[in-house]
Amino acid sequence: MSAKAISEQTGKDFLYKHICTTAAIQNRFCYANVTAETDWKRLVQDHPWLLTERLVVKPDQLIKRRGKLGLVGVNLDLEGVKEWLQTRLMKETTVGKAKGILKNFLIEPFVAHKQEEEFYVCIYATREGDYMLFHHEGGVDVGDVDSKALKLLVGVDEKISADTVKSQLLTHAPADKKEMLISFLVGLFNMYEDLYFTYLEINPLVVTKDGVYVLDMAAKIDATADYLCKAKWGDVEFPPPFGREAYPEEAYIADLDAKSGASLKLTLLNPRGRIWTMVAGGGASVVYSDTICDLGGVNELANYGEYSGAPSEQQTYDYAKTILSLMTREKHPNGKVLIIGGSIANFTNVAATFKGIVRAIKDYQDPLKEHEVTIFVRRGGPNYQEGLRVMGEVGKTTGIPIHVFGTETHMTAIVGMALGHRPIATQPRVAAHTANFLLNTSGGTTTPASSRSASFSEVKTGAENSSCKWDHTPTSWCTSYSTTLFSNHTKAIVWGMQTRAVQGMLDFDYVCSRQEPSVAAMVYPFTGDHKQKFYWGHKEILLPVYKNMADAMKKHPEVDVLISFASLRSAYDSTIETMQYPQIRTMAIIAEGIPEALTRKIIKMAEEKGVTIIGPATVGGIKPGCFKIGNTGGMLDNILASKLYRPGSVAYVSRSGGMSNELNNIISRTTDGVYEGVAIGGDRYPGSVFMDHILRYQDTPGVKMIVVLGEIGGNEEYKICKGIKEGRITKPVVCWCIGTCATLFSSEVQFGHAGACANQASETALAKNKALEEAGAFVPKSFDELGDVIKSVYDNLVAKGVILPAKEVPPPTVPMDYSWARELGLIRKPASFMTSICDERGQELIYAGMPITEVFKSEIGLGGTLGLLWFQTPTLLPRYACQFIEMCLMVTADHGPAVSGAHNTIVCARAGKDLISSLTSGLLTIGDRFGGALDAAAKQFSKAFDSGMLPMEFVNKMKKDGKLIMGIGHRVKSINNPDMRVQILKDFVKQHFPAAQLLDYALEVEKITTSKKPNLILNVDGFIGVAFVDLLRNCGGHYLDQKRLKQGLYRHPWDDISYVLPEHMTM
Repeated sequence: MSAKAISEQTGKDFLYKHICTTAAIQNRFCYANVTAETDWKRLVQDHPWLLTERLVVKPDQLIKRRGKLGLVGVNLDLEGVKEWLQTRLMKETTVGKAKGILKNFLIEPFVAHKQEEEFYVCIYATREGDYMLFHHEGGVDVGDVDSKALKLLVGVDEKISADTVKSQLLTHAPADKKEMLISFLVGLFNMYEDLYFTYLEINPLVVTKDGVYVLDMAAKIDATADYLCKAKWGDVEFPPPFGREAYPEEAYIADLDAKSGASLKLTLLNPRGRIWTMVAGGGASVVYSDTICDLGGVNELANYGEYSGAPSEQQTYDYAKTILSLMTREKHPNGKVLIIGGSIANFTNVAATFKGIVRAIKDYQDPLKEHEVTIFVRRGGPNYQEGLRVMGEVGKTTGIPIHVFGTETHMTAIVGMALGHRPIATQPRVAAHTANFLLNTSGGTTTPASSRSASFSEVKTGAENSSCKWDHTPTSWCTSYSTTLFSNHTKAIVWGMQTRAVQGMLDFDYVCSRQEPSVAAMVYPFTGDHKQKFYWGHKEILLPVYKNMADAMKKHPEVDVLISFASLRSAYDSTIETMQYPQIRTMAIIAEGIPEALTRKIIKMAEEKGVTIIGPATVGGIKPGCFKIGNTGGMLDNILASKLYRPGSVAYVSRSGGMSNELNNIISRTTDGVYEGVAIGGDRYPGSVFMDHILRYQDTPGVKMIVVLGEIGGNEEYKICKGIKEGRITKPVVCWCIGTCATLFSSEVQFGHAGACANQASETALAKNKALEEAGAFVPKSFDELGDVIKSVYDNLVAKGVILPAKEVPPPTVPMDYSWARELGLIRKPASFMTSICDERGQELIYAGMPITEVFKSEIGLGGTLGLLWFQTPTLLPRYACQFIEMCLMVTADHGPAVSGAHNTIVCARAGKDLISSLTSGLLTIGDRFGGALDAAAKQFSKAFDSGMLPMEFVNKMKKDGKLIMGIGHRVKSINNPDMRVQILKDFVKQHFPAAQLLDYALEVEKITTSKKPNLILNVDGFIGVAFVDLLRNCGGHYLDQKRLKQGLYRHPWDDISYVLPEHMTM
C-alpha cells in the first residue's frame, strides 16, 4: 500500500524538524514515550521538563477521538501521570469494534489556554489536488468538520499562497491571530507536500500570544516515496491499527517484500482461526476473503495476505513456510483448512511458485498431519498444469489431503468445498497441457505459409487506423471509431528490456492474423542502439532497441502507444519525457509503487495533452484480434483457451490485473467472448478511471454488454450509477465491487491494492454494490455468482437478437519457445559442453561435488580448493598468503562454464591449443562488462563515498546518468537467495577488519537496489572491489577439465545462430 498511518510522535517529529514558518512553534520536541519497559529514572534524565511542567498523557496507537473515550490525562504532575497509567498501561480496552492492549503512551507539556484559542486544521489528498480544511473552533467537540470547515483546494502542481489562505480559510479567525495562522498554515502545507504526506490533521491547534501549539495530530504518509524522502524521514515505523498486534512474522514478510521485486503481504487477523489462506494476486486475495466471510467464516479467518508479481521459488518457499509455521502452533478441534488460491496468472510461472510451496509442505508434513490440515488448491496461468501436478503428488506422498483444481473450476468454488457448503469435486481434471494449445494437432487446419518479411524495423506509411471487428476471416476489419484506443494496425514502443513481454505481444499478433507486429521498437537507456531478436510465428525477426526516446520517436512516427516497464523510480521521469511527443496518444504504466503525488502530476499532464493513461500498477489491457499490452492475458494457452484471438461482444474494466485474466476466463465460458478489457490498476489514483472506458464501450457498436469489477475504496463506481440513471449508459452493465469483507473486520485491513481502503462509509464495497443495484446495474449476490449473472444477461441479449454468435475459426498456430518446451519436459537436447568441476545452477555453488559451505567447514584451505577444481581431490598446497587473500582466491577460483572467459578457454582447449593460448583467450575477455567490475566498483563507490554523497543520492545519480553501478547485480543469486561467498567474506571482514566504511556504504547501496529488484545485490566482484582493491584472480580449472573429459573439436550448431542477411537473400 502507499498511504500508511504514522504515530503522533513521528508526525510531530517531522513537523518540528521540517516546517518553515515565522510563527513561533512552542514545545518543539517536548514529548516522552512510555511503554511497559520504560525506566522512569532514565526518562526523567532525558526529559527534565517532566519534573517542572504540568503534563498531558495519552495513548499513541492510532486511536481516534481519545478525548471522548476518556483516554487523555490532563494537567497532571509526573506522579499523577504514573497513577493515571497504572489503570491503563497494558490493559485491554475497546475502541469501536476493536479490542486491543494500551501499550504505547505519549507525555507532553500541558498547555493552558482558552476555548477561543483552539482551531481545527486538516489537509488531505484527492485526485484533483490537496484540500486544506480550517475551522475557527477546534477541540473534542468540533463536530462535523466536513460541513463546518472552510475548504481550500490546492490543485496538482499549484502553490499555496498567503492571500488565498487568508481570503478562503480565515474569514472567521480572530484578527489578532490571522498573520500567525497564515504563516503556520502555509508552512504546514509546504511541509505536507515536501514530505509526501497524504493526510494531516491537527485538532486542536492552539494559538496564543506566545505562539502556536500542536496539541493532537494524526497523519499518513506515502510509504512509496521512501526513495525520495529517506534523508528527511529516516527510518519510519508504521504501527498496526489499534486492535491488531504487530507480529514478528508480519515484519518478516514485510522485510521479504521490501527486498523483492515481487509483492508479498501478510496480515494476521486471528492466529487461532482454522481457515488460512495463501492467495496469489492482490485482487484475488480480496475475493477469497470476501467469499470466506460470505459463507460465515469471518470469525475463523486467520489471515489476509497475497503473493504476486512473479516471486521466485525461494521467495514463495519463505512465504509458505511462514504461513505453515503459524497455522501449526495451536490445534483446532475441527482441524484446519488451507486455501491456496488465485486467479489465472498473467506472467507468474505457477510451477515455480508451487514448487516453493511444495518444499514448505514437505518440511511441515508432520505438523500439518498432526493438526489435521486439509489443503484446497485452485490456480491457472503459465505452466499451471505442472504446478497442479506437483501439488497433487505431494499430497499422495505425504498423506496430507490436498484437493487440486485448475481453470475448469470457478475461482472461489474451493472456498465452498473447504467450508463444507458444497461437495468436493471428484471428477478427474482434464489432462490439459500448455503444449496442447500451442502445437497444431488438428488435421484440418494448417499453418498458413508466411509471406512476412524478416525485419519490421522499417517505417510503414499509409496504414489505416481501423478498428478490429472480427468476422472470422483473418483480414476483414471495419472502420475506426473515435473511442478506439487500439486497432489491428496499432504500433507501440516498449520502454524497458522486457523481451518476454514483447515476444508474448508478437505471438498474440500472429494468432490474431495481424499483418505486422504491434511492437515497432524498444527503448532501453542502459545500452547503445542495437537490434534484438524475436520470433514472428516460425521465423526470427529483428526489432530495433534505442538508447534515447527521441531517436525512437523520430524513426517510428507511426507509433501512438507506449508501454512503460520502467521501475517505480524512473517511471515518472520517463512518462513525462514520453508525453513531450504528440504522436503518443495512449500510455500503459506497469510499475507499482509510484508515489501518489507524482502519479497525480502524470494524470494532470495527460489530461492537458489528451493522452490516455492505463495504470500505474497494472498489467495493462487487451483488445482481442487487435492488440495486447505486455503480459496481459498470460501465455498463448490462455489466450487461445479464452478465445482472445478474436473479439466477442463483452467489454470489461477492472482494477486488478490478475482478476482481469480471470474475467477473460469467466466471460469466454459464459458468452461469445471479450471485445476489449482494461485493468486500470490498483493505485488510489489510476491514470484513467472506470467511466473513461465504460463511455468508450457505450459508444462502440461492437460492444453489446459491459462488465465492471470494482473494489472497496474511492467513489468512481457512483459515477457509473449516475451514468445509468441519466441515460448516458444504456447497454447492460454487470458490476461487482470486491472487498465486502472489510466491514466485518474489527480493525482496518489494508488489502493488496494501494487504493483498496475505505476512508468513509460510502467507499465500502457493500455501499457501492447496493447503489449500483438501485441504479439499474446487474449486481450478483457474491463473486461466486458473477459468471451466472453475466451468462443470464448475455443469453437474454442473444434471445433478443442483439448478439448473433459467429462460427469459430481456428487461429494460426505458433511454435513453442525452446526454453518453455524444455521446462515442460516436451523435448530433449544434448548439451554442447561437459564440465565436472563446478556447478553454479542450484541454491549453492558446488566445487567438484562439494558445496561451498562444506569447503569452508572442512578447512581445506587454498590448496584444497585448487585441488578440488584442478584434480578433483583436496590436495593441500603450502599456505603463504594472509587469510583474507586466501579466502578471496577460494571464492573467486571459478565462475562456471557459462561466463565469457571460461567459454573462450573451453573452445580453445577443444581446438587443440596449448594451456597458455587457451588461458589467454579467456583472459582477453576481461573488461568493463566481465571481470573488470572489480576495478570499476572500487572506483565508483570510492568516488561517491569520498564526495560525501548519500547512498540514495548515489543510486539516483547513476540512474539519471544512465550508468550501471558496477559490482551490483547477479543473474542467479538475490537478497532472498544470498551468495554464500559474499556472506562468508562479509562476516570475516566485519569480525576482523578494524574499519569497513566503504563496505558499509556499499551495503547501504545494496539495500536500495534490492528494494527495486531482489537480484541487484552486492556481488563478489563488487564486494572484493570495495574491501580489497589489489585482487589476485586465479584461472585455469576449465582447461584441465576439458582435457580430462577428452572433449573434441567444438563447432557451434547452425540453428543457434541468427544469420542477418540482405532482404533478397533471406531463405
